[in-house]
Amino acid sequence: MDKDWEDSNTSPGHQTPDHNWMDEPKYKRLFKDIEDGISGVLGKGEFEWSDRRVFDSVFDQSTLLAIHKLMHAGEIETLDFPIARGKEAHVFHATTPNGPAAVKIFHTTNAVFKSLTKYIDGDPRFGGLKRRHRELVNIWVRKEVRNLRRCRRYGIPAPMPRANNKNVLIMDLIGDYNEPAPRIRDIHVPDPEEVFDQLIMYISVLWQNATLVHSDFSEFNVLYHRGQPWIIDVGQAVVEQHPSAREFLVRDVTRIVDWANRSGMNVNLEDSLLRVIDDPAPNLEPLSGSD
Repeated sequence: MDKDWEDSNTSPGHQTPDHNWMDEPKYKRLFKDIEDGISGVLGKGEFEWSDRRVFDSVFDQSTLLAIHKLMHAGEIETLDFPIARGKEAHVFHATTPNGPAAVKIFHTTNAVFKSLTKYIDGDPRFGGLKRRHRELVNIWVRKEVRNLRRCRRYGIPAPMPRANNKNVLIMDLIGDYNEPAPRIRDIHVPDPEEVFDQLIMYISVLWQNATLVHSDFSEFNVLYHRGQPWIIDVGQAVVEQHPSAREFLVRDVTRIVDWANRSGMNVNLEDSLLRVIDDPAPNLEPLSGSD
């Protein structure tokens, strides 16, 4: 979704944020109830990192309430450390009863979401959109969940969504236990030709079989894990009925062709577009957690 994802910087020391609302008895009790579970994001967990700015910018009233509910529902045991961040969301490593997970927390006060309505307006699955920012964020999370399930239904490797509440989304962690998989932009891919062919095939399957366009398909939104590319950040994906679907499709193919050519290949954009549109897409086996 966002080209500004980066590893969270660390800074020495840690302290509890001094939000005024946290002095209210209700939120004092709530915070105390889950304080041990979020000690990692406070810089007090077993992992050595601390950045108070992360907590201050992400964990507002609504977010703490959502995390509180997810913890009491048994979906999260601990939030451990951030693994990625961007203008729209932060992603944290979490420990859960079902193993490690990625918890994506969307910002509830970031005006950048106003520019993302173009990915919702025109999508028949999300009619009657309310324009209040907080409601827009919640709709965006539900949209990402549906798009992830749709990807997996058509065999596209994407994180399996586990649970969500308001602006918080829990997904499978792509990577090893404490080491998330890297983006293909950040590594030297051993066989870029093979990866490119897989990515073009993914775009084709999404377009022809799932009738879905990722709308931000690039090396920033592809993870590389155990020799296979995985697709992430699908909140902006639209169905083919969206008025800009074909424009987004051309943009997706263009970005992956650009990545391939920067990786030493000599790929023609027009030929790649024809592969996506004209060559029959394979029918891949559905993955668990599909809709």
